[in-house]
Amino acid sequence: MAENLKGCSVCCKSSWNQLQDLCRLAKLSCPALGISKRNLYDFEVEYLCDYKKIREQEYYLVKWRGYPDSESTWEPRQNLKCVRILKQFHKDLERELLRRHHRSKPPRHLDPSLANYLVQKAKQRRALRRWEQELNAKRSHLGRITVENEVDLDGPPRAFVYINEYRVGEGITLNQVAVGCECQDCLWAPAGGCCPGASLHKFAYNDQGQVRLRAGLPIYECNSRCRCGYDCPNRVVQKGIRYDLCIFRTDDGRGWGVRTLEKIRKNSFVMEYVGEIITSEEAERRGQIYDRQGATYLFDLDYVEDVYTVDAAYYGNISHFVNHSCDPNLQVYNVFIDNLDERLPRIAFFATRTIRAGEELTFDYNMQGGGGRGPRAGTHDDVGHKDPSPRNFKMLLLPVSYLDSWTPAYPLGVPSFPATGPQF
Repeated sequence: MAENLKGCSVCCKSSWNQLQDLCRLAKLSCPALGISKRNLYDFEVEYLCDYKKIREQEYYLVKWRGYPDSESTWEPRQNLKCVRILKQFHKDLERELLRRHHRSKPPRHLDPSLANYLVQKAKQRRALRRWEQELNAKRSHLGRITVENEVDLDGPPRAFVYINEYRVGEGITLNQVAVGCECQDCLWAPAGGCCPGASLHKFAYNDQGQVRLRAGLPIYECNSRCRCGYDCPNRVVQKGIRYDLCIFRTDDGRGWGVRTLEKIRKNSFVMEYVGEIITSEEAERRGQIYDRQGATYLFDLDYVEDVYTVDAAYYGNISHFVNHSCDPNLQVYNVFIDNLDERLPRIAFFATRTIRAGEELTFDYNMQGGGGRGPRAGTHDDVGHKDPSPRNFKMLLLPVSYLDSWTPAYPLGVPSFPATGPQF
């Protein structure tokens, strides 16, 4: 039987660092893992647990990576080379001292509750860093994702799977487009109006990739059967998120939010609203469950008729964390690319104005002009959004006659799904 296994390989469930730690714990050298007799007894700081000051000498209780808590030791500061960990420890300490006692200077000894808080904060940072790595490993878009929480001790959502495109639910089929354009230059010399013209609509973008249609008008991009290439100016949404974005914990009780780390120009594409496509009947059933849980991510695709809904509660992308605002900087557009079924548009967010680096991204759930309704009434956040604004909005459906005449813009409070996924 062993002969039948030749050439087979099995992925190891342990990380490189975990395997190195096992070698050190067992006091075994392993050249393949870079563990030799010379560095066998090298220790790495995982995080700092406590602090004290004796005769002007600072000491830290060190949790060593790969070793149990019982093996933690007090070390003088001069023995520690982990500059980043030291800076973060004191930053967390000073912030918590200010919150508790309105002073930032550390005492000579930390009380147990404060030391415990710092341990929990260090563990949270590790969990958020792992989640950030997972998100970036799964994303297919250019823009990177960072995660930060400087507000509380909540960690990553326990029931959220990052996806890059619609996940099609049971009984739903996305039919691929059969034909594409034959343009030499889709912007300046469109053949037959390019893909938008074939559907009796206007070209959506300028030469900088900024939308120039008013909200409510659909966007038809070039598709996989078109003659044009990747750099075609009519391929914008399909290229995915191109800005570096940050999932961050809001400090006003709204749970998670999303901010941009780069300047975004007005009318530029920012992200899609991605989730699981389900029937409206299934959405009504799930909606009753979500209403009882106080959270919903259901976005009705009623551009022409209310047949399908996008559910981003369990499967979704970074748009899952975008909050509502009555003065938003994002606008919803319906987009058609490889699927031209008007009952199943892709939902894209474009900037309504120039958005500064560091600014939170938001859209108005009551906005007019997108051709979809959602998210529905309820909360659209992982801890229960306290925004008093209504959570349902009906997007304006423009009549065909208008379109034809227009001339050329830790565990959180999420639904409690088990680790294997939602059980509806």
